[in-house]
Amino acid sequence: MRQLLAAPGFARLWVAAFFGETAEWMLQVALPVYLFVRTGSAVTTALSIVLGLLPAVVLSPVAGVIADRWDRRVVMALVCAGQAIAVLPLLAGDLPVAMVYVVMAAQAGLASVFEPARNALVPELAGVEDVTPANGLMSVNGSVARLAGGWAGGALLGWGGLAQVIIGYLGALAFAGLLLARPFRRAVSRRTAPARTEWLAGIRDLISELRVTSLATLLTSLAQGMFLVLFVVFVLDLLGGSEADAGLLRGVQAIGGLAAGFAVATLARRVAPMLLQGWGLVGAGLLSVLIWNLPGATTALGVYVGLFMAVGAPAVVAGAGLLSHVQAVTGPDRAGRVLSTVYALMAAGTAAGSLLAGALVAVTGPAVLLNVQASLHVTAGLLVLGWLRRSRHRKVVTVDGCRLSSPPATSM
Repeated sequence: MRQLLAAPGFARLWVAAFFGETAEWMLQVALPVYLFVRTGSAVTTALSIVLGLLPAVVLSPVAGVIADRWDRRVVMALVCAGQAIAVLPLLAGDLPVAMVYVVMAAQAGLASVFEPARNALVPELAGVEDVTPANGLMSVNGSVARLAGGWAGGALLGWGGLAQVIIGYLGALAFAGLLLARPFRRAVSRRTAPARTEWLAGIRDLISELRVTSLATLLTSLAQGMFLVLFVVFVLDLLGGSEADAGLLRGVQAIGGLAAGFAVATLARRVAPMLLQGWGLVGAGLLSVLIWNLPGATTALGVYVGLFMAVGAPAVVAGAGLLSHVQAVTGPDRAGRVLSTVYALMAAGTAAGSLLAGALVAVTGPAVLLNVQASLHVTAGLLVLGWLRRSRHRKVVTVDGCRLSSPPATSM
């Protein structure tokens, strides 16, 4: 871990990612809550989430090619500038809901370019052999960013309205852009095949080498989309909380994630990434079951602060396992296009989950859907762990009556 942070390029990317993610979390928390309070409609909130995700699906082919062809640092800096410009209309006051949708869509479209570039740059700066501890460190600052940005988004919205959230968002983006202004090192030479060919190759990589990971990612994305809608209903209606409480609960997940990120960075070098992903998903799902079914016993905010802190740990472990597996399988040259396709899959699943929750919550009530959301995490984790177990058994052979086995595979 110290060796990675001593590398100037990786350390600067690490800090820049912190400010970028802090800004992102401010909007992710504030805008859905703002729309729910303004309209009182879970359907409106779900629609805003979906419209904020669709650009990631549409722009996936372009995002992957950009991340693999261009200087990834420059791409990230330009995205920060674009996001700052796109959010300016929200400073005007009470805009039509449709304008808020447009801003969310623009932010999501730009983020769909930023994330593949950032995560493809990690193995380039840290080295493929250190990709798991590097992702653990990225999870650490991501967790702190979630804590700071989630809390700030909810608190600023409750205190000064949406304009104060936007001012804070612009400040965080400015720091990220400044850190990305100077080159990390000489650009890495990459292949220049036709853009369409590169994107289709990324899809083939996902289907041929990452089948189980892709299916698990789709299930967890459906769960995440349901969460984005149902969480607002859960806090404001079932717990009787406020906008600031919503920001606090989204933010404190970072505390558990912070500890998990350090553990991944220091202890998980020899652990198969898919093992991290599988057990992380199972743990997150089981804790979610507890959280969603507890309001009948207590609505004390302090209890939920503790539980949301705990659920952040397995979520970070699962995310680090997923990223490390994809990066290890694809390598730096293909990482951008494959990661952009993974993010498109995530966005599509999240959009579907949001629509599902928004349409059904008035029919079934939030309790049923929250338990379905938790079960999707558990199912995805068991799917990954089951594949690893079958893979281990396939590696066992018999020679002269002796059973010989090799370690379970970590790629597909």
